[in-house]
Amino acid sequence: MRVTQSMLSNNMLRHISKSYESMAKTQEQLTTGKKISRPSDDPVVAMKGMTYRTNLTEVEQYKRNLSEAYNWMENSDAALDKATSVMQRIRELTVQASNGTYEESQKGMIGKEIEQLKEHLVSIANTQVAGKYIFNGNDTTKKPVDLSKTPSVSVNENKVNLELSQGIEVAININPKNVFTYTAGSPESGLFGDINELKKALEGTSGNEINGFLDKLDSHINKLVAERSELGARYNRVELIDARLGEQEVIANRILSDNEDADIERVITDLKMQESLHRAALGVGSRIMQPTLMDFLR
Repeated sequence: MRVTQSMLSNNMLRHISKSYESMAKTQEQLTTGKKISRPSDDPVVAMKGMTYRTNLTEVEQYKRNLSEAYNWMENSDAALDKATSVMQRIRELTVQASNGTYEESQKGMIGKEIEQLKEHLVSIANTQVAGKYIFNGNDTTKKPVDLSKTPSVSVNENKVNLELSQGIEVAININPKNVFTYTAGSPESGLFGDINELKKALEGTSGNEINGFLDKLDSHINKLVAERSELGARYNRVELIDARLGEQEVIANRILSDNEDADIERVITDLKMQESLHRAALGVGSRIMQPTLMDFLR
């Protein structure tokens, strides 16, 4: 086969072009820090990357759900703590009023304080988080307690569930019926109904004995404590889920990095090697392209 000067020149230019292409790809990896810049570079890496990114996105969404769960549950716990303190204060006042040495005017003053404490309980029951009422089941747009209406207390027992992990949903709210009303009673006979009757007894407008309300108050306090304990148990579970999601996020980021991130040390080494080979190719090419007759005729 006859080898001509043009064949040698074309082969040399083709190889130099491939060398430029390899250097450009390596420089792109060094600049971006990624093995590939487009799916066509390595379809397998690209497909795995899509799967890994989907997993990482799910974990990130679950962590956002966790933040919402913490917000609801911590506010609920704080509200129940304040409500328990208020109920204990009402009980203390009831014990004082049960003392036979108290005059009617003094009992009336205690009744006024209890009325203020009741109003404070209403504000606690109507606690909002991000504009949502957290003590009204899944109907978060309406007040759970409105003493100007009948019935005055919501009995919405529907749960507000958040998916905190794959297939795992946790209720982040409490059951208002267990806190503000008797489980087997009507809303009017619950917490606020008993406080109203206590106030009437203190003002002397009802024939009920004041000390007869102590058992009712103890029952309400026990319900508050029990509901708070149940909320605390769910909060502990949420913390365990949070710890597990933290581990999953670290693993997902590591797998994604292993799949897509370039080995910078190796890329730098490859680039140096390609530069040396390219310089050598240029040097060899300059000797292959021998002078032509025209060069001698100048």
